Amino acid sequence: QVQLVESGGGAVQAGGSLTLSCTASTASGYNFDAYAMAWFRQAPGKEREFVSTIIWNGKETIYSDSVQGRFAIFRSNEGKRVWLQMNSLKPEDTAVYYCAAGHIFLPNADSYLYWGQGTQVTVSS
Repeated sequence: QVQLVESGGGAVQAGGSLTLSCTASTASGYNFDAYAMAWFRQAPGKEREFVSTIIWNGKETIYSDSVQGRFAIFRSNEGKRVWLQMNSLKPEDTAVYYCAAGHIFLPNADSYLYWGQGTQVTVSS
């Protein structure tokens, strides 16, 4: 079993930056480096949206077109953490952001087995 807890959400002005953190705890037999990690987001009344994912060893990443060039995902397997660094934030980035873990490196929500509770990001104009 893998438990994920996000933190770092908050309210920022457009153009600002924010870094989200996801901390994982794994039961015996569950190694953090066996998992691809991802970030998704969901705004009120909208479907869950892919943001970014990172392969188990951190050497490959995928970003949605909407955040490409503005966001960066990185991980520490030793620390069992993954971050989402968000720059040049826009009002349309406002959403609840979720951390997820899965065995397959894909930008699809169905590929992920474990999810955090989410953290709110609000960007004002």
